[in-house]
Amino acid sequence: MARSNDDPLDAGHAAGLVVDADGTILSCTPAAEALLNRTADDLCGRRIRDLLADPATWPAVLAQRDGRVWEGHTRLAPEGGDDVLFRVLPLDEGRLTGRAHHSLVLVAPRALVAQWRQGHAFMRELFLQERIGLAVLDRELRVVRTNTHLLPYSGVPGDLSGFRLADFLWESDARVIEARLREVLETGVPLVAVDVEAHTHVDPGTGRIMAVSAFRLQEANGAVAGVTALFLDVTEQRLSQRRLDLLHRVSTVLSTNLSAEETARDLAEVLVPGFADVAVIEVAQAVFTSEEPAPEDHRMHTLRRTAEAGARPGTGAGTGTDVEVDSDGVLSGRMWSQASEEGADDDFPSPHGMRTWLTARGFLLGRIRVGREGEHPPYVPEDLALLEEIASRAALVIDNARRYARERNAAISLQRSLLPSPTTDTVAVHTASVYLPTDTATGVSGDWFDVIPLSSARVALVVGDVVGHGLQATATMARLRTAVRTLADLDLEPDELLTHLDDLVTQFVMEAGEATRPPGAEPGFGSFGATCLYLTYDPVTRRCLMAAAGHPPPALVAPDGTVRYLDLSPGPPLGVGGLPFEPSEFEAADGSVLALYTDGLIERGHDDLDQGMAALGDALSAAFAVGRSLEDAGPEMVAGLVPGPLSDDVTLLLARTRGIPARSTAAWTFEADPAVVAEAREHVLGRLSEWGLDELAFTTELVASELVTNAIRYAGGPIELRLILAASLICEVSDRSGTQPRMRRAQASEEGGRGLFLIAQLTERWGSRYTRHGKTIWTEQALPPRP
Repeated sequence: MARSNDDPLDAGHAAGLVVDADGTILSCTPAAEALLNRTADDLCGRRIRDLLADPATWPAVLAQRDGRVWEGHTRLAPEGGDDVLFRVLPLDEGRLTGRAHHSLVLVAPRALVAQWRQGHAFMRELFLQERIGLAVLDRELRVVRTNTHLLPYSGVPGDLSGFRLADFLWESDARVIEARLREVLETGVPLVAVDVEAHTHVDPGTGRIMAVSAFRLQEANGAVAGVTALFLDVTEQRLSQRRLDLLHRVSTVLSTNLSAEETARDLAEVLVPGFADVAVIEVAQAVFTSEEPAPEDHRMHTLRRTAEAGARPGTGAGTGTDVEVDSDGVLSGRMWSQASEEGADDDFPSPHGMRTWLTARGFLLGRIRVGREGEHPPYVPEDLALLEEIASRAALVIDNARRYARERNAAISLQRSLLPSPTTDTVAVHTASVYLPTDTATGVSGDWFDVIPLSSARVALVVGDVVGHGLQATATMARLRTAVRTLADLDLEPDELLTHLDDLVTQFVMEAGEATRPPGAEPGFGSFGATCLYLTYDPVTRRCLMAAAGHPPPALVAPDGTVRYLDLSPGPPLGVGGLPFEPSEFEAADGSVLALYTDGLIERGHDDLDQGMAALGDALSAAFAVGRSLEDAGPEMVAGLVPGPLSDDVTLLLARTRGIPARSTAAWTFEADPAVVAEAREHVLGRLSEWGLDELAFTTELVASELVTNAIRYAGGPIELRLILAASLICEVSDRSGTQPRMRRAQASEEGGRGLFLIAQLTERWGSRYTRHGKTIWTEQALPPRP
C-alpha cells in the first residue's frame, strides 16, 4: 500500500496488473493480490471485466479512455475493494495498428486517492499563499524550504535555504521565535497564533507584528524531522486593536473624576508608553478659574501646562507654566505638522510627533502633544485620527469639569453664605466650626450648624443634616435654619422646638410631593428628611438641655480631657413623625468642650458607626489633652478622620463653655403680697451698689417693681426675682402662671396698661419664655462704660 505522502497511483505503490489487448490478466503484483483479495494463480488468465461488480459496465469503463495514458474509475466486486481509480499505461504498441499489445493497469481505492490528492493540493496551495508565510526548518532550525511570501520585507533574501532566522532578523527577535520553535520540536505541542516582533537588519525601523503558528514534522518511523512554521502578518489588525484598547483605557480614566487637573494627569499616564514616549497636555487657563474659555477662532489663547509624562531631556518647562499660542498652533516660532519627521516645538525634542487641539462646544480648552523617540516608527494618519478622538473625549470631560466646578463653587458659596461665622464669642461659649462640602458630583449636601444667643445669657447650639445633595438640599437647609432661629427666639424647650420643626418639615414633604407627584399618585408622594440636634446651655446653672431628631449624640470633653458621649434618646428624623422627642439634661463644668457633628464625620466608607464615633472620641481626647485652641483642633481632627475624598458633607461644631460666677448673680423668692414690692426694690438697689452699677439703680428698681407687681396681680406666688451681671444687666421675674404678657398702649382715661410699655422704653430688650413650671419675663440693659 502507498504511504500517506506518496501518490497511491504511483507505479511503485499501487496495485499493478499486466493485461493484453483483450483485457486478460497476464501477471500481477503482491499489492494487487492484497487489494483484490485473490491469489496470483486465481487472477492470471481472468479477464478484467470479470472482476467488475457488474461486467455489463465494461463498455462504459473503456469509454473513459482519452489518450494513450488514461485514468478512470469503476466499481469492483465487494471482495475487490469496491470503488477504485485506475491508471492505464501502455507497455508496447503495434507497428500497424497503433494499439498496445500489453498494458500496465494501476489500481487504488478511490477514497485513498482522493485523500492524497486533497493533501497534495493543500500543500501546493499553502506554499503559494500570498498572505501567509510558510517555512520548513530542520532540527537545527535552519531553513529548508519557504514559500515565496515568507517575509516580503526589505532586507529578507529571496532564497533562504540554509539560513537561520538570525541571519536576516534582529538577533533579539530571532531568539524569541527560535525559543518557541524549539518548544514545538521538543514537546510536539503545536504553537498557535503567537504574536512576535519581526525587524530586519536592513530596515529595523519598520518592524512588523507576526502571528506565528508551528507544528512538528515526523518521518514514517517517528523520528523528528523538523518543524513547519506559518507567519501571518497581523500588524494592521494588532495596531487597530491597540488603538481600540487605548481608546477604551482613555474612556475609562476620563470617567473617573470631574477635576480638569486629574483628568489631564490620568490621560498623560495612559498615553505614555501605550501611544507615545512623551506626552504633554496643556489646558486653557480659563478652565481653572471656572470661566468661559476663548472661542476656537480667537487669535490668542493662554494655556497652562497641566500634565506631562515620559522623558523630556533638555527642557526647563514644568507643570503650571503658561504659554501663549495662537489659533494656528504656533509656539516658539515653529509649527506642528500632523505626522512630522521633525520636532514640533523647541521644548519638545521628539523626532516624531503630533499635536491636536482640545475643543468642546465651540470653545478651545487646550491641546495634546505626543512624540516618539528615534527607533520607533513615525505616526500615520490613523494615529492622528485616534488622537483627535481622544482629544474630543477629553475636551468634553474637561469642559464638564469646568462647568461642574463653576456650579459647585456657586453652590458652596451659597451654602457658606447661609451658615453663620466659623467662630463666635459669647458670654456663655466660645465656638469654632469646620464645614467641608462633599467631593461628589451630585453637589453639596444640606449640613448646617448655628450658634443662637438666647435670653438670660443662655445660648443654643444647633447641628442638622438634610437628606440629599445639590441646590434643593441647600435651599431646604436655609429654610430649616431660618425656622430654627425663629422658634429659638420664642425660647422654646428643645423637645418642643423639634416638635414644631417636625410639623414644618412635614409641610415641606407635602409641598415637595405635590410638586413632583405623578398623575394618580397618592398625596405625600416624594421623599424628604432631615436630622437635627438642638442643645441649650445656661451659663448660670451650667445645665444643658438637649433633644435630637435622628441625630447622633454630642460628645463632652471635660476640663481634665476625658471624653464621653452624652446619653440621648433621639427621636425619628424630621418629617417622619409618630414618636415624641425626649429631652435630656446634663451639667457641663466651666471649660468643657461640646462637640456637635454630622454623620459625614463618623461614617467613613463602610466602617461601623461605632468605630467612627470611637475614632472621633480618640481625636477629641488627643486634641484637648494638650490644650489646643478650638480653631486649631477642629481642622486637624477633621483632616485625620476623613483624609480621602468626601462622600458627604462634614460639619463639626466645637463650643467651650463659660460659666457666670456666683457673685455675678442674685436671686430672691417672694410671696404674692403687695408689701414685698418695696422689699424687692431694696434688694435690687443693694446688689447694684455692690456691683458698682448705681447708674442703673433707678431704671432697674422701676423695672423690678413693675414686673413683681404684675406677677402678684396676675399670677400669684411664689415669685422669683433674679439679677444676672453678664455682658448686660439682666433682670428676670418668674411665676407659676402660663399666661404670657401682652404689651398695649393705655388710653388717656385708663389708669393701668402702661407697665410693659414703660419697660420696653427703658430697656434694650425684653421678652418672656415658658418654663416647665410657668413663665419668665426678662429684660436686658446695657452696662455703663467702664472708666
